[in-house]
Amino acid sequence: MAKDLLVNYQGKPSYTIYIREDFNDLASCFRRDIDHSYDSICLVTDSNVAPLYLKELLDIFKGLCDNVSSISFSAGEQSKNLDTVQLVYKHLINKKCTRNSLLVALGGGVVGDLTGFTAATYLRGIDFMQIPTTLLSQVDSSIGGKTGVDLDRYKNMVGAFYMPKMVYMNLATLNSLDDYNFACGMGEVVKYGLISDEPFFEWLKVNHNKLNSKSPEALEYSVYESCKNKKYFVEEDPKEKGIRSYLNFGHTLGHAIEKLSDFSLGHGQCVALGMVAASHLSFDLGKIDGKELEDIINLLGLYNLPTRLEIEMNPEDILAASKSDKKMQGSKIKFIILDEIGKADSYMDFSDQDLLKAIKGLLN
Repeated sequence: MAKDLLVNYQGKPSYTIYIREDFNDLASCFRRDIDHSYDSICLVTDSNVAPLYLKELLDIFKGLCDNVSSISFSAGEQSKNLDTVQLVYKHLINKKCTRNSLLVALGGGVVGDLTGFTAATYLRGIDFMQIPTTLLSQVDSSIGGKTGVDLDRYKNMVGAFYMPKMVYMNLATLNSLDDYNFACGMGEVVKYGLISDEPFFEWLKVNHNKLNSKSPEALEYSVYESCKNKKYFVEEDPKEKGIRSYLNFGHTLGHAIEKLSDFSLGHGQCVALGMVAASHLSFDLGKIDGKELEDIINLLGLYNLPTRLEIEMNPEDILAASKSDKKMQGSKIKFIILDEIGKADSYMDFSDQDLLKAIKGLLN
C-alpha cells in the first residue's frame, strides 16, 4: 500500500502527497523530496494527537535534524485563533527558529490550518509540511495550501494561500478516530463524488460497509480518489478565482450552522447538512431529479452523517450568518449547486426566500 500524487502550483511541480500505511517511509520520503538542510524543525500538534504519535515523530525528525522541538495546544476548534498562533510564535522565538527552520503540522485540520498560517507569517514565511492524522485533514484541509484561523467565531476569516513542502499521510492513524470524527471526514469524501466524480459516488454507495469498518483497501482507495479530485481543482484554480469554489459545495450554509452551534457540531456534519440544503436547491432548479436527491440523502445517512438539524436554530439566523461568508460577492451569495451528480456549478440568483425554504427543510 503506497500511492503518490504530485501537486502542481501555477503550472509547476510544488509538493507530493504520500499515502502510506505507517510512518516507516517518512524519513526516506523527506530526504528524497526535500533537498534542504534545516537548522531547526518544530512539530506543532494538539492535546489529542500528541500522546498518540508525537514521540514516534520526534524520533524520526531527530534523525533528520540536530535541533528538533515540539509544541502542543488544546485540541479543538476553540484553539484555532490568533492567541494560539502567538503561542507558537513565542515558542519559535525562544527556540531561535530562523527563516531556515521547518514547521511540521501533526494533527487534524485545526493543527494543519494553524501551522500553515504560522509558517506563512513567521519571519515573513518559513517552510512547513503536513502530516494529517484525521480523515477530514487527509482528504481536504492538508491539500491546496489554504491556511488560516478563526476570528470572533468567523471561520477561517484570517489566512493565506501558502503551499506545504510535502504532505505525508499514514492511513493507520485513522484507526484512532471514533465514529463521529470518522463520519466528519466522510462528509468531505462524499462531496467529491457529488461535485466531480459520479463513478466514485456510485463506489461509495456500494462499499459503505467496507469503508465504515475501515477496511485498509477501502480507506486507501477513498483517500486516494478524494486527494486526486482535490488535486484537480487546486491545480486548475490555485487561489479560488473560479472552479475551486466548487469545493465549497455545502459549505456556505454548513459554515453558518457550524458557527451558530458555537462549533459544537463537527465540520463534516455541518457540511453534510449544507449539502442536503444545496441538493434541495438543485432539485428546485430542475438540475437533479427526485431519485438523485433521495440517493444523496441516503448516502449521507449510510456514513452516519446528519440530514436534519437536531438542535434548535432560527432559519433567519442561519441565513444571516451565511451572508458573512467569505464567498459573498456584493450582496449576493455565490452558491454552489449540482448540475447533476458528479458535476457542480455556481449560482448567484437565489432569493432569501429560496434559501430560507432550503434551510427550513433541514429543521423539519
